[in-house]
Amino acid sequence: MEIIGFAAAILTTGAFLPQVYKTWKTKDVSGLSLSMLLIFFIGIVGWLVYGILMKSPSMIFANTITAISSFLLLYFKMKYSKK
Repeated sequence: MEIIGFAAAILTTGAFLPQVYKTWKTKDVSGLSLSMLLIFFIGIVGWLVYGILMKSPSMIFANTITAISSFLLLYFKMKYSKK
């Protein structure tokens, strides 16, 4: 079952990384919603805690990388937003 979890983790986490890269390169955060990013980050941290409690390596792997990525988007949103 963990193989299915890792396959899903790689696909869902991998789908998120191009947005982080594009935002980092262009510094364009106009299309990102701060409230969505905050809610998403809190949700991902919740899933990470759940994965740790369930001792699920695939959930821990995916949600650690996604939490870092979503934190970076939050950081970029706050740093590059026009005031």
